[in-house]
Amino acid sequence: MTKNYFQKSVLVSKEEARASKNWLVFDAKGKTLGRFASEIVKVLRGKHKPTFTPHVDCGDGVIILNAKEIQVTGSKETRKNYYYYTGHIGGLREVPYAVMKERKPDFIIRNAVKKMMPRSKLTNAQLKRLRIFAGSEHDHTAQKPVEVNA
Repeated sequence: MTKNYFQKSVLVSKEEARASKNWLVFDAKGKTLGRFASEIVKVLRGKHKPTFTPHVDCGDGVIILNAKEIQVTGSKETRKNYYYYTGHIGGLREVPYAVMKERKPDFIIRNAVKKMMPRSKLTNAQLKRLRIFAGSEHDHTAQKPVEVNA
């Protein structure tokens, strides 16, 4: 019996990928921000599936609960800042991590996930399937999400 070294790769079409979308629920309670965000990116892009195709949106939807309780390591709690520009001269603003965690805990996770994704049109479509909630309740029961213990 000879080995076949030239096996075909599995390339998924858009229709096949659209039909195989699932929703997964992740709990951010006590998780480290960067490691948690990289797991979310893996699911959004579809890299956790054996049929991953880079140019097709074959990822799953993600629901994140308890965004308020995400952790950071070291002194990032006091040193990490988020920057934005208002568009006016001298309009660079900076918001400390602790303040952002109180105001918009979902922004912290969304920003980390967005910056880990590749910069493409496909990324925008994949990020639309990211739902983040500050508390432990979500309103996506119709999607029949599956709990993930990661």
